[in-house]
Amino acid sequence: MSDVPIDAGGRSLKHEKIREYVRGLISAESPGAPAPSERELVHRFGVARMTVRQAMDALVVEGLLERVPGRGTFVARPKRSTTPVLSFTEEMRRRGLQAESQTLLARREQAGPGVARAMGIEEGGSVVHWRRLRRADGEPMCLEDVYLNESLVPGFLQVSMPTSLYDELERQGMAASWVEDAVSADLVTADEAALLEVARGSAVLRKQRRALAGEQVVEVSRAVYRADRYSLRVELGAAESS
Repeated sequence: MSDVPIDAGGRSLKHEKIREYVRGLISAESPGAPAPSERELVHRFGVARMTVRQAMDALVVEGLLERVPGRGTFVARPKRSTTPVLSFTEEMRRRGLQAESQTLLARREQAGPGVARAMGIEEGGSVVHWRRLRRADGEPMCLEDVYLNESLVPGFLQVSMPTSLYDELERQGMAASWVEDAVSADLVTADEAALLEVARGSAVLRKQRRALAGEQVVEVSRAVYRADRYSLRVELGAAESS
């Protein structure tokens, strides 16, 4: 005998009634909380297991539930959207600016403790250090030091330096799929002020980046941006609710 009527007014299909019932139950639950079992729903509504499975499948497709093999069905974690990984050139293009780069240094070095830790390699391991002055519409915008794990980009220094680092990484099958950025405010150093063509003591934004291709760290970089020309843009949105 069913505990809950499923065809009140005959306006909805059985699986839709079950789907909306479960949606209501999980709306106040935290991610990872167990969903009602199929057996429980079969007993409660007096329907076939296939009908219950159809209702639960719909909630999985919506992203409200997730199945974990061998464990069961749980309230899903909210989906997060991310912005695309952009090169400096593409970022400037989207801002309506023409990007240019000037290589100041390109050589093989031994990884210091900070770079080695960020890359997950041994201190003293071989890395490529590429320093560039980045311009936008002809004016200095950024001074950037990039460190690459040489074992992942063999021969990088044996050819002419690429116009775009990310295009070159993609060509070598190591396209950055995820980046972690840390941004802080600071004052420019004397050497940086000369290259960026700003007064000593001017405000700058420092950005540290770690870029990954899958599980491999392919880039660690430190960049200093002119605060009078560059603003950080972050896209935010409300988490999906059930």
